[in-house]
Amino acid sequence: MHILEIPSFFPPHGGLFALEQARALKTQGNIVRVLSCVQLGASVDGAFYWKARHDRWWEEMDGVEVYRSYIRSIPHCIRPNQQRWCRTVQEMYEDYKHRYGRPDVLHAHCCQWAGVAARMVAERESIPFFITEHLPSGIFDLYYGKGWKKADWARRLLKDTYEHANHVIPVSAELVDDLAPFFGKDYSFTPISNIIDVDFFAFRPRERQANRCFRFCCLAIGDIERKGYDVLAEALKGMKNVELHIAGKGTDSGAVRHLFDDLDGISFHGELDRQGVRELLYHSDALVLASRSESQGLVIMEAISTGIPVVTTDIIPINALLEGACLIAKAGDAFSLRQRMQEVVDVVFDPQWSNELRKRVAPDVVARQLMQIFNQG
Repeated sequence: MHILEIPSFFPPHGGLFALEQARALKTQGNIVRVLSCVQLGASVDGAFYWKARHDRWWEEMDGVEVYRSYIRSIPHCIRPNQQRWCRTVQEMYEDYKHRYGRPDVLHAHCCQWAGVAARMVAERESIPFFITEHLPSGIFDLYYGKGWKKADWARRLLKDTYEHANHVIPVSAELVDDLAPFFGKDYSFTPISNIIDVDFFAFRPRERQANRCFRFCCLAIGDIERKGYDVLAEALKGMKNVELHIAGKGTDSGAVRHLFDDLDGISFHGELDRQGVRELLYHSDALVLASRSESQGLVIMEAISTGIPVVTTDIIPINALLEGACLIAKAGDAFSLRQRMQEVVDVVFDPQWSNELRKRVAPDVVARQLMQIFNQG
């Protein structure tokens, strides 16, 4: 099968899950490539907004051919930016078709806006299109404001795209209910987890060292409200013989640092690459994630895969959790989080937990699940 992956976002704005799925689908004997148009923002990307390439180019990434481009967004012009992004993707598709022919399947990552662009191409070309949805409602609220009062056009467009897709693939079952107030449920869907590279995040036995504090790590972007850094800071107050290593894009900002001003044993690592994330996990005793909103929680599964237990909250989708390896606190409750953090110190990690996770989220497992859906058309 000839599959074209179209991500809504891609490096330098994350989105490597599209590349991981492309690699996994290739191992099933498919022809798979990625078409990536990344929208840059002047405030978000700084100098890169001006210095980034202005052309379109082909690049091989981890054995996958990727057709790439950047476009510059116009500040505070969401609808014109969306329309221009979708036009650019359609133009790039024409280049792609001229070079490689018409794909059998279009696979968009996130309805906004890859799903919309994929639908435009699919209807013109009579190709089935599928949407893997990653974004929780909290992201849409940040983007449009609570209630989408000035963006009903976007809600209607996304809802209509869901309903016309051959199939929607949310990364968790809970995401369907989370998005239902915006998009309803009048579409076909099957939840499938994102991939975890269980060979890269391989299990490694840990020996608890008596001569140092218990080491927590927190790996998440620096969104204080959604990732619950304020709750985590409050939970740490009064805890002894522990240290916390915080990493992720934006986590070394003044706002995040300020929350932990009165606490000792806090280290800020900022954004880490993939190898840096793995090394931090290997040098930690447990992961703590105090999220108030999460579409799946990939870092939880990465932590379990490497061999450490997790303290997190009750909003995390069930397919990211593993009984025994995960201690659950009430979201937004610092006292509850502190209790679970104190309890995890005594957890002895069972290597079987990593093996169980592998059966859920290994690349070959997820690729087979996706192929079942694609083959149904």
